[in-house]
Amino acid sequence: MDRVIVLHSGGMSSRQWRRLVDRLRGAGLDAVAPDFRGHGDGPAWPDEPVGDFSFEVGSVEALIEGRTHLVGHSYGGLIALLVARGRGDIASVSVYEPIALGTLFDAEDHEGLRDLDRLVGDPSFTDPAELGTEAWLRRFVDYWSGEGAWDALGEGGQASFRASAAAVAGSAAALAADRTPVAAYRSISAPLLILHGETSPVAALRASALVAQGAPDARLQTIGGAGHMGPLTHRDAVNDAIVRHIETAVRRSRHARTPRGPGAGP
Repeated sequence: MDRVIVLHSGGMSSRQWRRLVDRLRGAGLDAVAPDFRGHGDGPAWPDEPVGDFSFEVGSVEALIEGRTHLVGHSYGGLIALLVARGRGDIASVSVYEPIALGTLFDAEDHEGLRDLDRLVGDPSFTDPAELGTEAWLRRFVDYWSGEGAWDALGEGGQASFRASAAAVAGSAAALAADRTPVAAYRSISAPLLILHGETSPVAALRASALVAQGAPDARLQTIGGAGHMGPLTHRDAVNDAIVRHIETAVRRSRHARTPRGPGAGP
């Protein structure tokens, strides 16, 4: 049975993918959805500063069993890409706007960098006194989803971000310092589906396009009317695209493993 590892975005938890996980399990796949550090039921966020993504990458790698498919959104999408590099046991990768921000610096993508500067160019983004405060979370959410997005979350959505504030803010420095080049994604040999919203921040759109250009077997697909939180606001369209991508990879694998009978062609 193929395994599917489904990774959530920063500030959320594995619950954001509940419907997709149920659908994948109903299709006979072994779907697992872990919580990252400081999110949901995941391990506690460490007290010491976090400078890279190695812990998250390692925790996902420990879940890989046999033929594995990776799914991720935003921060989870970036981790999925980093895990998939150079691995032959990854059968497919499906990501929604992975925040592979290092590609913008590597490609000197001025349009994307100008847009990203609206967030990371603000000194408060990495100011220890501001990290994780209500004002910081508002600024973070409103950048990714548009002005007023924090208020639109309602108490339930805001509570999720408050509960994971240490993790979201704690990873800010690593995200701002990420310089993973476009060429690093050329080692992803698995079929790669990159979904992006029609109304998402320019930096997210440009990073998605650059990863698609770098990976050898990548397809970029727009979700009409969606923004950065498309997996929640346009759940059916996003889940449909992901399921199709995984099912296509599974069928190809089964076809490749089917023994040819006598007299079969080459």
